Amino acid sequence: MKTTKKNPKFLLPTVVVGGLGLLAFLIFGPGAGDGAISVKVPSLSPLAVAGETAFNANCAACHGKNGGGGTKLAPPLVHDTYNLGHHPDDSFRAAVHNGTTQHHWHFGDMPPTPQVTDAQLTRIIRYIRELQEANGIVARPHQM
Repeated sequence: MKTTKKNPKFLLPTVVVGGLGLLAFLIFGPGAGDGAISVKVPSLSPLAVAGETAFNANCAACHGKNGGGGTKLAPPLVHDTYNLGHHPDDSFRAAVHNGTTQHHWHFGDMPPTPQVTDAQLTRIIRYIRELQEANGIVARPHQM
């Protein structure tokens, strides 16, 4: 009986190329590491409807549709990290007016967004809070 010895010289390059392909998919593939979430959109108050318009014009390009993330530029805002007890409304105001350094996510620093007026920001915050509530995100005290 004749046995065939397999040639292992192609094994290492195949494993390396396959591993690099998998790594590229995990890093750059759809939804990979971007924090994208599915957001349930409730019936919104009139203030939140106006906030949705302002959000879409100023925030959605980075924070995703309905604040669900997925852009690889910024985190989802409809996420427990941003519950009212951990990030009160004033933290949103400070981030928009002053920018903020990376602290919870891997997306990098957020620059100030001076084009957003205080009135728009009030509406945007109402929109985000109503989305959060509809998605079960409630205020909880922050504990370190």
